[in-house]
Amino acid sequence: MVKREIVILRLDKIDEYIKFLDRVKNYSKNRYVEDPFIYGSSERFLQLTIECVIDIGNHVISDEGYRKPETNREIFTILYENKVINSTLRDNLSNMVSFRNILVHDYLKLDRGIVYDIIVNNLGDIKSFIKYVKKLIV
Repeated sequence: MVKREIVILRLDKIDEYIKFLDRVKNYSKNRYVEDPFIYGSSERFLQLTIECVIDIGNHVISDEGYRKPETNREIFTILYENKVINSTLRDNLSNMVSFRNILVHDYLKLDRGIVYDIIVNNLGDIKSFIKYVKKLIV
């Protein structure tokens, strides 16, 4: 049984971070790329959002007794295998975890235009994940 309070705390944080990231849509791509305050804080909030998704995925796996993932990407394969999420979400969240690694480890090569596009166009995957998780804790 998934521990509701642990998941809710992380869902609340995701909601807080997504509200900030949704504000990025108020800026043009050029403004985003040129303003270190905007892109720096956005990159950090995106990283934290992905970290929360990873934490929730690990928590569900542990509480439900699913097999242990060897990588963060595998979290979403395991959730898919156990019918917690669909295949599209599995693929998109796995890619998001890979992107998190770029945010954390390859930040010197980071293309801020791509980050902007991800924030503006791909937060729906995280919102979909939240809906799946909420079904587990009702």
